[in-house]
Amino acid sequence: MNRGIDVTVAAIIERAGKFLMVEERAGPNLVLNQPAGHLEQGESLLAAVTREALEETGHRFEPEHVVGFYLWHSKDAETTYLRVAFCGEVAPSADVAALDDGIVAVHWLSRGQLATRAHQLRSPMVLRCIDDYLAGQRYPLDCLAYLESKAIDLDSTAALHVGC
Repeated sequence: MNRGIDVTVAAIIERAGKFLMVEERAGPNLVLNQPAGHLEQGESLLAAVTREALEETGHRFEPEHVVGFYLWHSKDAETTYLRVAFCGEVAPSADVAALDDGIVAVHWLSRGQLATRAHQLRSPMVLRCIDDYLAGQRYPLDCLAYLESKAIDLDSTAALHVGC
């Protein structure tokens, strides 16, 4: 049974050629992923990626750019994922008592190290996001538009168009 489309966010964090990754449980498996997770009801994409990075790594993430938008269908989960990946800087946070359930470890790994562990990556989006980041793909954060759910004045809809 198809569950639909899940919107997720991911933080691409690079320091000295290595990327901040989480090792987490996905069912019976241990997988590697960027700090990432689902968008919650009423939450902005920026708030979601900041929250997920803190919960999964204990680091405060400051998004600087959108790296890309990724659509992937998981046959195992019978779900399509729409991932919005951000890049930015982090600083350790002293006020995180424990990481999210399921997080086993936090690692700094190079692209090469990740490629040798490709069988352990949570999805094909993991390396694709890193490759796009390394290729210099960046979009400004203001390409994201947040619209309120109130009625829209049809005369002003041209002002609402924001593109990436």
